Amino acid sequence: MKVFDKAVIIGTGLIGGSLGKALKDRRMVSCIYGLSRNRRNAVTAKKTGAIDQIGESLDVVKEADLVVLATPVDTILGIAAKIAKKVKKGCVVIDVGSTKEEIVNEAGRLIPNFVGCHPLSGSEKRGIANIRKDIFKGAVCIITPAPGTKKDALSRVSALWKGLGSSVVRLSPPEHDRVVAFTSHMPHAVAFALISSVPDRFLSLGAGGLKDSTRISASDAGLWASIFLSNRANILSSLSVFQDKLAFLKLALRKKDGKLLKKFLSRASVKRGKLDDHSY
Repeated sequence: MKVFDKAVIIGTGLIGGSLGKALKDRRMVSCIYGLSRNRRNAVTAKKTGAIDQIGESLDVVKEADLVVLATPVDTILGIAAKIAKKVKKGCVVIDVGSTKEEIVNEAGRLIPNFVGCHPLSGSEKRGIANIRKDIFKGAVCIITPAPGTKKDALSRVSALWKGLGSSVVRLSPPEHDRVVAFTSHMPHAVAFALISSVPDRFLSLGAGGLKDSTRISASDAGLWASIFLSNRANILSSLSVFQDKLAFLKLALRKKDGKLLKKFLSRASVKRGKLDDHSY
């Protein structure tokens, strides 16, 4: 089912490349152009079938019906400002960044048909070499419309993600950033801190528990530094909650209070079970 004619994906990494591959596989667009700050990534994207053509400059967006900003969060607004006067009337522009409030407020002001999106389908792996056309199937995509978001643009973007097999959830940009601070950003911060706490000489004995708990700490450092800074206040709040829970655990250990410790661990175990129940 075709939703758009000509699409331009700016940023042909894991998410941008996977999106191009999925859109082509499902024939949801007629033609996809790709741009990357590293031309080799765009060349690889074309070879793997994620895009049809390589864009030579941002001018390629002039005839596009859909533009996807799939670059790191600290570069999205700069690109949005550059293409704002280039895109034609009616062109829908989306981003796939991990934070939303600042991006949606500013890009929404610049581009009438801008719709903030956050597909919850990333990975600790990165780059065009790791793209998967089914990465969005069964995943959740959060859409964060601003008060001025046009209904037609919102409808078409919802249809796009649903067509890729994702469940669509709508949140306001501030609510999105508060939620993902707990569900995504804090876990990454804790994983980075956790692996940093393990002495190097112990790593050879690290088993499943350590590997499972720190898998996401293999994520790209530059990418996550920009995400942390872009949602700094919310992440600091979530980390304060985590520190309180950790302090409670330490208190139970200091007091050698097995009953309190078991109660704390049991509640956590039950809560973790509820996480598996929330499938889409």
